[in-house]
Amino acid sequence: MHSPTQRAFALVGPGRAGTTIATALVARGLRCVAVAGRSPEAPSTVAAAARLGAPAVAVAEVGHVGGNGGDGGIDTELVIIATPDAEIAGTAAALVPAVAPGTLVIHLSGACTLAELDKLAAARPDVLVGSLHPLQSLPSVELGVERLPGSWCAVDGPAGVERLAVSLGMRPFRVTDDQRVAYHAAATIASNHLVALLGQASRIAAEAGVPPEALLPLVRATLDNVETLGPEAALTGPVARGDADTVARHLDMLPADDQRAYRALAAEALRLTGRDDAALAVILHDNPAHDDGVS
Repeated sequence: MHSPTQRAFALVGPGRAGTTIATALVARGLRCVAVAGRSPEAPSTVAAAARLGAPAVAVAEVGHVGGNGGDGGIDTELVIIATPDAEIAGTAAALVPAVAPGTLVIHLSGACTLAELDKLAAARPDVLVGSLHPLQSLPSVELGVERLPGSWCAVDGPAGVERLAVSLGMRPFRVTDDQRVAYHAAATIASNHLVALLGQASRIAAEAGVPPEALLPLVRATLDNVETLGPEAALTGPVARGDADTVARHLDMLPADDQRAYRALAAEALRLTGRDDAALAVILHDNPAHDDGVS
């Protein structure tokens, strides 16, 4: 039986991010007492509830779960909203009659501010609101739980949110509301766009008869260089050394769609060098002839 002194929390939104955070909290001694999703019968809700050892309930029930065996009901101290961004505000509004005074309600969105929780905060001034966004890739719950310790995370709200992050082994920082979307854009470029870029590199390598996995040691060394030296000093290759002829030959070889991506990123590399290189600038300018696949 769970100890009545265990801190209790509930999860609304049983996707990867929410289930990862919830699983990590359970591993640190907190008790998950409720999981809510689109419905208590939804497969994702049932699966997360089983993993976390908690009942699957409706959103309106997450704030107080009736006990059995005489232990009475349990008021949750923390409610984690891990729904898609467009559903955060509606979910928070549904919690207005559900949560106990003093409950901390947080969302896990990277792009959204605390404004998504305004209806809850206005209707329930006795409730605390915050946000915690792990700056980490969480492709599965198992990998996510392993990766959380040592990862950075963007937090907002009362000091309890930072304490929650630290309890998970994370490194919290704050972002102002007006820079929140810019922060999330940077995170998206660093993760999702990097995956897309490596997908392009792997495809071009495979077409050239090169095993795509042969690129991975280069990728890892490049990330190590960026971490050690910073992006400017880590930059190597034809743009870094002003080799306009090689860049032009790359573009002539690539099909139109790949040319556009190459030009855009080579232009970013040129900006990173801080040089005014007229020859490269001309080559990297969006040239309709290249877009038509004409050399």
